[in-house]
Amino acid sequence: MTTAAPPVRTRPRRGWTPGQIVLTLLGTAVSALFLAPLAWALFTSLKSETEAVEVPTHWLPHDWTGQAWTALFETGNITNWFVNSLVVSVCVTTIVLLVAALAGYGFARTEFRGKGVLMSVVMAGLMVSPAVLGVPLFTTVQQMGMVDTYWGMILPQCAPAAMVYILYKFFQGIPRELEEAAFIDGAGRWRVFFTIIVPLSRPSLAAVGIFTFISSWNNFLWPYMVTNNPDLMTMPNGIATVMNSYGIQWAQLMAGGLMAGLPLIVVFVFFQRQIVAGVAHTGLAGQ
Repeated sequence: MTTAAPPVRTRPRRGWTPGQIVLTLLGTAVSALFLAPLAWALFTSLKSETEAVEVPTHWLPHDWTGQAWTALFETGNITNWFVNSLVVSVCVTTIVLLVAALAGYGFARTEFRGKGVLMSVVMAGLMVSPAVLGVPLFTTVQQMGMVDTYWGMILPQCAPAAMVYILYKFFQGIPRELEEAAFIDGAGRWRVFFTIIVPLSRPSLAAVGIFTFISSWNNFLWPYMVTNNPDLMTMPNGIATVMNSYGIQWAQLMAGGLMAGLPLIVVFVFFQRQIVAGVAHTGLAGQ
Protein backbone atom coordinates (compact mmCIF):
# COMPACT_ATOMS: atom_id res chain seq x y z
CA MET A 1 0.00 0.00 0.00
CA THR A 2 1.47 3.34 -1.06
CA THR A 3 0.99 6.51 0.87
CA ALA A 4 0.62 9.85 -0.80
CA ALA A 5 3.50 12.24 -0.36
CA PRO A 6 2.69 15.13 1.91
CA PRO A 7 1.99 18.34 0.06
CA VAL A 8 4.96 20.65 -0.31
CA ARG A 9 4.41 23.89 1.45
CA THR A 10 5.50 26.90 -0.49
CA ARG A 11 5.95 30.25 1.08
CA PRO A 12 3.90 32.99 -0.49
CA ARG A 13 6.09 35.27 -2.55
CA ARG A 14 6.52 38.61 -0.95
CA GLY A 15 5.74 41.69 -2.97
CA TRP A 16 8.29 44.39 -3.47
CA THR A 17 8.50 47.00 -0.77
CA PRO A 18 8.45 50.69 -1.72
CA GLY A 19 12.12 50.94 -0.74
CA GLN A 20 13.09 48.10 -3.09
CA ILE A 21 11.14 49.66 -5.94
CA VAL A 22 12.84 53.03 -5.44
CA LEU A 23 16.31 51.46 -5.27
CA THR A 24 15.63 49.37 -8.39
CA LEU A 25 14.45 52.40 -10.35
CA LEU A 26 17.42 54.42 -9.11
CA GLY A 27 19.86 51.65 -10.08
CA THR A 28 18.26 51.34 -13.52
CA ALA A 29 18.53 55.10 -14.08
CA VAL A 30 22.20 55.18 -13.03
CA SER A 31 22.98 52.16 -15.24
CA ALA A 32 21.27 53.81 -18.21
CA LEU A 33 23.26 56.99 -17.55
CA PHE A 34 26.56 55.09 -17.66
CA LEU A 35 25.57 52.95 -20.66
CA ALA A 36 24.32 55.88 -22.76
CA PRO A 37 27.83 57.00 -23.93
CA LEU A 38 28.68 53.42 -24.93
CA ALA A 39 25.43 53.12 -26.87
CA TRP A 40 26.06 56.47 -28.57
CA ALA A 41 29.60 55.40 -29.55
CA LEU A 42 28.33 52.08 -30.93
CA PHE A 43 25.56 53.66 -33.00
CA THR A 44 27.89 56.39 -34.27
CA SER A 45 30.47 53.80 -35.33
CA LEU A 46 27.77 52.14 -37.45
CA LYS A 47 27.04 55.35 -39.38
CA SER A 48 28.78 56.72 -42.43
CA GLU A 49 31.17 59.61 -41.83
CA THR A 50 28.72 62.02 -43.47
CA GLU A 51 25.85 60.90 -41.28
CA ALA A 52 28.01 60.96 -38.15
CA VAL A 53 28.47 64.75 -38.40
CA GLU A 54 24.91 65.63 -39.42
CA VAL A 55 23.14 68.36 -37.46
CA PRO A 56 20.80 67.79 -35.74
CA THR A 57 22.24 64.54 -34.50
CA HIS A 58 20.24 61.35 -34.09
CA TRP A 59 20.83 58.15 -32.18
CA LEU A 60 20.09 55.38 -34.66
CA PRO A 61 21.78 55.32 -38.09
CA HIS A 62 19.54 55.83 -41.10
CA ASP A 63 21.82 53.56 -43.12
CA TRP A 64 23.57 50.90 -41.04
CA THR A 65 27.13 50.33 -42.22
CA GLY A 66 30.39 48.88 -40.92
CA GLN A 67 32.45 51.25 -43.07
CA ALA A 68 34.11 52.88 -40.05
CA TRP A 69 35.22 49.53 -38.61
CA THR A 70 36.57 48.37 -41.98
CA ALA A 71 38.46 51.64 -42.52
CA LEU A 72 39.89 51.47 -39.00
CA PHE A 73 41.47 48.09 -39.65
CA GLU A 74 42.59 48.99 -43.17
CA THR A 75 44.10 52.44 -42.57
CA GLY A 76 45.08 52.21 -38.91
CA ASN A 77 47.74 49.92 -37.50
CA ILE A 78 45.32 48.78 -34.82
CA THR A 79 46.90 45.36 -34.32
CA ASN A 80 50.25 46.95 -33.39
CA TRP A 81 48.51 49.49 -31.16
CA PHE A 82 46.70 46.72 -29.31
CA VAL A 83 49.86 44.60 -28.88
CA ASN A 84 51.87 47.63 -27.71
CA SER A 85 49.24 48.56 -25.13
CA LEU A 86 49.08 44.96 -23.93
CA VAL A 87 52.87 44.64 -23.59
CA VAL A 88 53.22 47.96 -21.78
CA SER A 89 50.25 47.40 -19.44
CA VAL A 90 51.22 43.83 -18.51
CA CYS A 91 54.85 44.80 -17.84
CA VAL A 92 53.84 47.85 -15.79
CA THR A 93 51.35 45.78 -13.77
CA THR A 94 53.90 43.04 -13.06
CA ILE A 95 56.62 45.46 -11.94
CA VAL A 96 54.22 47.54 -9.84
CA LEU A 97 52.89 44.46 -8.04
CA LEU A 98 56.42 43.31 -7.20
CA VAL A 99 57.71 46.73 -6.15
CA ALA A 100 54.59 47.78 -4.24
CA ALA A 101 54.32 44.46 -2.38
CA LEU A 102 57.96 44.44 -1.30
CA ALA A 103 57.98 48.14 -0.37
CA GLY A 104 54.66 47.96 1.47
CA TYR A 105 55.76 44.89 3.43
CA GLY A 106 59.10 46.49 4.23
CA PHE A 107 57.44 49.58 5.63
CA ALA A 108 54.84 47.57 7.56
CA ARG A 109 57.09 44.95 9.18
CA THR A 110 60.70 46.10 9.33
CA GLU A 111 62.40 48.82 11.33
CA PHE A 112 65.37 50.64 9.82
CA ARG A 113 67.03 54.02 10.01
CA GLY A 114 65.30 56.62 7.86
CA LYS A 115 62.02 54.72 7.64
CA GLY A 116 59.98 57.78 8.58
CA VAL A 117 61.74 59.93 5.97
CA LEU A 118 61.20 57.39 3.22
CA MET A 119 57.56 56.96 4.18
CA SER A 120 57.15 60.74 4.00
CA VAL A 121 58.62 60.71 0.49
CA VAL A 122 56.12 58.03 -0.54
CA MET A 123 53.25 60.04 0.95
CA ALA A 124 54.50 63.16 -0.84
CA GLY A 125 54.27 61.23 -4.09
CA LEU A 126 50.52 60.99 -3.57
CA MET A 127 50.24 64.78 -3.70
CA VAL A 128 52.20 65.32 -6.93
CA SER A 129 50.34 65.14 -10.23
CA PRO A 130 52.00 62.90 -12.85
CA ALA A 131 51.63 65.72 -15.38
CA VAL A 132 53.97 67.91 -13.30
CA LEU A 133 56.69 65.25 -13.56
CA GLY A 134 56.41 64.95 -17.34
CA VAL A 135 59.33 67.18 -18.29
CA PRO A 136 61.89 65.90 -15.73
CA LEU A 137 60.90 62.31 -16.48
CA PHE A 138 61.29 62.87 -20.21
CA THR A 139 64.71 64.47 -19.66
CA THR A 140 65.81 61.48 -17.58
CA VAL A 141 64.53 58.97 -20.13
CA GLN A 142 66.22 60.89 -22.94
CA GLN A 143 69.57 60.90 -21.12
CA MET A 144 69.26 57.15 -20.59
CA GLY A 145 68.65 56.60 -24.30
CA MET A 146 65.21 55.06 -23.82
CA VAL A 147 63.16 57.40 -26.04
CA ASP A 148 61.13 55.45 -28.61
CA THR A 149 61.51 52.19 -26.68
CA TYR A 150 59.18 49.97 -24.66
CA TRP A 151 61.25 50.53 -21.51
CA GLY A 152 60.89 54.27 -21.93
CA MET A 153 57.11 53.87 -21.74
CA ILE A 154 57.15 51.23 -19.00
CA LEU A 155 59.65 52.26 -16.30
CA PRO A 156 58.36 55.80 -15.54
CA GLN A 157 54.93 54.29 -14.81
CA CYS A 158 56.39 51.95 -12.19
CA ALA A 159 56.70 54.39 -9.28
CA PRO A 160 53.45 53.43 -7.52
CA ALA A 161 53.22 55.66 -4.44
CA ALA A 162 49.48 55.04 -4.07
CA MET A 163 49.85 51.28 -4.52
CA VAL A 164 52.67 51.10 -1.98
CA TYR A 165 50.50 52.92 0.54
CA ILE A 166 47.49 50.65 -0.14
CA LEU A 167 49.49 47.47 0.44
CA TYR A 168 51.31 49.02 3.40
CA LYS A 169 48.00 49.65 5.16
CA PHE A 170 46.80 46.13 4.33
CA PHE A 171 49.98 44.45 5.60
CA GLN A 172 49.63 46.36 8.86
CA GLY A 173 46.31 44.61 9.44
CA ILE A 174 47.76 41.09 9.14
CA PRO A 175 48.33 39.61 12.63
CA ARG A 176 52.02 39.44 13.52
CA GLU A 177 51.41 36.15 15.36
CA LEU A 178 51.24 34.33 12.02
CA GLU A 179 54.74 35.50 11.10
CA GLU A 180 56.13 34.92 14.58
CA ALA A 181 54.92 31.30 14.51
CA ALA A 182 56.66 30.81 11.17
CA PHE A 183 59.88 32.39 12.51
CA ILE A 184 59.82 29.98 15.47
CA ASP A 185 59.57 27.07 13.00
CA GLY A 186 62.73 28.32 11.29
CA ALA A 187 61.28 30.18 8.31
CA GLY A 188 63.14 33.23 7.04
CA ARG A 189 61.75 36.62 6.12
CA TRP A 190 61.52 35.83 2.38
CA ARG A 191 59.79 32.51 2.96
CA VAL A 192 57.30 34.12 5.32
CA PHE A 193 56.58 36.80 2.74
CA PHE A 194 55.96 34.44 -0.18
CA THR A 195 54.23 31.58 1.69
CA ILE A 196 52.14 33.49 4.24
CA ILE A 197 51.81 37.19 3.40
CA VAL A 198 51.29 36.93 -0.35
CA PRO A 199 48.54 34.25 -0.16
CA LEU A 200 46.72 36.28 2.49
CA SER A 201 47.03 39.41 0.32
CA ARG A 202 45.48 38.04 -2.86
CA PRO A 203 42.38 40.31 -2.78
CA SER A 204 44.48 43.43 -2.28
CA LEU A 205 47.09 42.35 -4.82
CA ALA A 206 44.32 41.63 -7.33
CA ALA A 207 42.81 45.08 -6.78
CA VAL A 208 46.20 46.79 -7.13
CA GLY A 209 46.96 44.80 -10.28
CA ILE A 210 43.61 45.58 -11.89
CA PHE A 211 43.76 49.29 -11.05
CA THR A 212 47.32 49.50 -12.37
CA PHE A 213 46.45 47.68 -15.60
CA ILE A 214 43.48 49.97 -16.26
CA SER A 215 45.52 53.09 -15.51
CA SER A 216 48.39 52.01 -17.75
CA TRP A 217 46.07 50.96 -20.58
CA ASN A 218 44.31 54.36 -20.52
CA ASN A 219 47.53 56.38 -20.20
CA PHE A 220 47.72 58.80 -23.11
CA LEU A 221 50.08 61.58 -22.06
CA TRP A 222 53.28 59.69 -21.23
CA PRO A 223 53.41 57.37 -24.28
CA TYR A 224 52.60 60.42 -26.41
CA MET A 225 55.55 62.31 -24.93
CA VAL A 226 58.15 59.55 -25.04
CA THR A 227 57.65 58.05 -28.50
CA ASN A 228 57.20 59.35 -32.03
CA ASN A 229 57.52 55.93 -33.65
CA PRO A 230 54.17 54.87 -35.22
CA ASP A 231 55.10 51.22 -34.63
CA LEU A 232 55.25 51.84 -30.85
CA MET A 233 51.98 53.73 -30.46
CA THR A 234 49.54 52.47 -27.85
CA MET A 235 45.79 52.33 -28.37
CA PRO A 236 44.97 55.82 -26.99
CA ASN A 237 47.75 57.42 -29.07
CA GLY A 238 46.88 55.50 -32.21
CA ILE A 239 43.18 56.34 -31.99
CA ALA A 240 44.09 60.04 -31.65
CA THR A 241 45.61 59.87 -35.15
CA VAL A 242 42.33 58.81 -36.76
CA MET A 243 41.86 61.86 -38.94
CA ASN A 244 42.55 63.04 -42.48
CA SER A 245 42.68 66.34 -44.35
CA TYR A 246 38.97 66.86 -43.69
CA GLY A 247 39.41 66.61 -39.93
CA ILE A 248 38.49 63.99 -37.35
CA GLN A 249 36.73 60.88 -38.61
CA TRP A 250 34.11 60.58 -35.90
CA ALA A 251 32.72 57.19 -36.87
CA GLN A 252 36.22 55.69 -36.94
CA LEU A 253 37.07 57.46 -33.69
CA MET A 254 34.07 55.90 -31.97
CA ALA A 255 34.93 52.46 -33.36
CA GLY A 256 38.51 52.84 -32.12
CA GLY A 257 37.30 53.96 -28.71
CA LEU A 258 35.14 50.86 -28.39
CA MET A 259 38.07 48.69 -29.44
CA ALA A 260 40.28 50.34 -26.82
CA GLY A 261 37.67 49.92 -24.09
CA LEU A 262 36.89 46.29 -24.88
CA PRO A 263 39.80 44.79 -22.84
CA LEU A 264 38.83 46.90 -19.83
CA ILE A 265 35.23 45.69 -20.07
CA VAL A 266 36.48 42.10 -20.23
CA VAL A 267 38.72 42.68 -17.20
CA PHE A 268 35.82 44.10 -15.21
CA VAL A 269 33.39 41.34 -16.22
CA PHE A 270 35.77 38.52 -15.24
CA PHE A 271 37.37 40.18 -12.21
CA GLN A 272 34.57 42.26 -10.71
CA ARG A 273 34.49 40.03 -7.61
CA GLN A 274 38.22 40.63 -7.04
CA ILE A 275 37.73 44.38 -7.60
CA VAL A 276 34.95 44.58 -5.00
CA ALA A 277 36.85 42.38 -2.53
CA GLY A 278 40.04 44.35 -3.07
CA VAL A 279 38.31 47.68 -2.47
CA ALA A 280 36.79 46.28 0.74
CA HIS A 281 40.12 44.90 1.99
CA THR A 282 42.26 47.92 1.11
CA GLY A 283 39.93 50.47 2.63
CA LEU A 284 39.34 52.36 -0.62
CA ALA A 285 35.58 52.29 -0.20
CA GLY A 286 35.59 55.31 2.10
CA GLN A 287 37.96 57.40 0.01
